[in-house]
Amino acid sequence: MTDQAPASTTAAAAVKLSCRNLWKVYGPRPEYYFDTSGYAIDVPGLAERMRREAHVPAVIDVGFDVHVGETFVIMGLSGSGKSTVARCLSRLVDASHGEVMLDGEDLLAMSPRALIDVRRHKMGMVFQNFGLMPHLSVIENIVFPLKLQGIPLAERRQKAERVIELVGLEGREGAFPGQLSGGQQQRVGIARSLVVEPDVWFLDEPFSALDPLIRRQMQDEFLRIQRVLRKSIVFITHDFLEALRIADRMAIMRDGKVVQIGTPTELILNPADDYVARFTSEVPRIRLLQAAACAVPAQGDLSALPAVSADGMAEDLIAQLAKNPDGLAARDGSGAVLGKITPASLITALAALGSEADHDAS
Repeated sequence: MTDQAPASTTAAAAVKLSCRNLWKVYGPRPEYYFDTSGYAIDVPGLAERMRREAHVPAVIDVGFDVHVGETFVIMGLSGSGKSTVARCLSRLVDASHGEVMLDGEDLLAMSPRALIDVRRHKMGMVFQNFGLMPHLSVIENIVFPLKLQGIPLAERRQKAERVIELVGLEGREGAFPGQLSGGQQQRVGIARSLVVEPDVWFLDEPFSALDPLIRRQMQDEFLRIQRVLRKSIVFITHDFLEALRIADRMAIMRDGKVVQIGTPTELILNPADDYVARFTSEVPRIRLLQAAACAVPAQGDLSALPAVSADGMAEDLIAQLAKNPDGLAARDGSGAVLGKITPASLITALAALGSEADHDAS
């Protein structure tokens, strides 16, 4: 299993979800600032003006795209606005201004009935609070969204059994939430969100309430599920190491604004400012390397060497190379050999990454 989301082709993928000029303002008259018949939006000074006039701009002029099959992570410290953005995207909270498009449809312009239909059929949501109904069994919790859709019992159970297997809860179908561990309860929440087969999956700090060992196991499960389903995902976290493991691209927020968007490697090697640099300063450079970057052209027959996935992470190779100093064969998803990884080639790749980081810093 790889330790990071597989390399994405998001640059070429279609846009699934997007937002433009998104604002969420709390206060007595937030709509006043967006009356375009009387005022043009002066972004540099508008947020400060709102604060002076007893308003709280929680989300300030945010814009980005989420591509088909992409895991897009939004991260920031507490109060940065990341969860509010996710709630505006799903319209759990109504934005004060802007545009949110899902498959080309403006969610902010939808009627309540149309929005309910979209939520029931196109969106899945998982939160830090598992939100399970304690009087319902595992399978009853999972099928609840399908019951709301009016899907027949037999079909509900068939769909539920598929996602129960996907999240590894076989044999626990009849258990109640109080009989499950925290990790198992979160798996139920994940299964419930997936049973509707959503187009877009929102996860708001879904693992932060779990202890570190269970949290890493759930990250592994998330990566495994995403490799199978390739959903378009908006994932909220305050943990950069978690984001590093799962993100195709990520946005870092501060005080309601998006500071920088890019791949984890881009953010680490080319931080936009000191704030982003502080977020990424403790990340070991080896966590940026995939196995493919450590491979050298194959010489001769490599069939006798242990195989590793080319999209696996370099840090996972250390223990394997210690046991196999002659090297490892890096193979792609089809099993084709891409090259040989040796202790020397791993060190060379790490040195090159360090040189690139030093060059960018200078």
